Amino acid sequence: MAQREALRELQARLADRMQAARSEQRATGWLAVEAGGCGFLFPLDQAGEIFAVSELRPLAHTRPWFCGVANLRGGLHGVVDLAVFLGLRAQVPAEPGRDGARLVALNPLFGALCALRVDRLAGLRQAGQLSAEPAPEGRPPFARGIWRDTQGQRWQEIDLAELAAQEQFLSIAAA
Repeated sequence: MAQREALRELQARLADRMQAARSEQRATGWLAVEAGGCGFLFPLDQAGEIFAVSELRPLAHTRPWFCGVANLRGGLHGVVDLAVFLGLRAQVPAEPGRDGARLVALNPLFGALCALRVDRLAGLRQAGQLSAEPAPEGRPPFARGIWRDTQGQRWQEIDLAELAAQEQFLSIAAA
């Protein structure tokens, strides 16, 4: 009898917790990175693992922003230099791993075995730490909101799922 009552109490507590979790608004979180002197925010649910830049195998006849292929946890990933892709820098640094750069893999659920080369990780950000700013017209579809932190740093949110679906991003062959 005591076991049944304990089980009912446990079920009631679990039901209360589940209801509270449903009604709670989840905080939006981002991985903050820097590339080409600019700040970018990647939604945490869209970013995958973070890797040190190791040996990259370049591929001939590819666009300047395509760094090559890297073996990340046993899987071959195409590596894109975010700053070069966005036109913030003319070319990939000669030794892309010597300057503190990191590779941020895209969430594997997108089906794109790809990683973005960024110059530096800048930590995590929550919506409460940032204030929204008006976004200029004519931005690509993957460029979401613009945010400013308490230190005055400007951050551009990048929708990684939208980026991975862009024809320009998928077309690595040199023109």
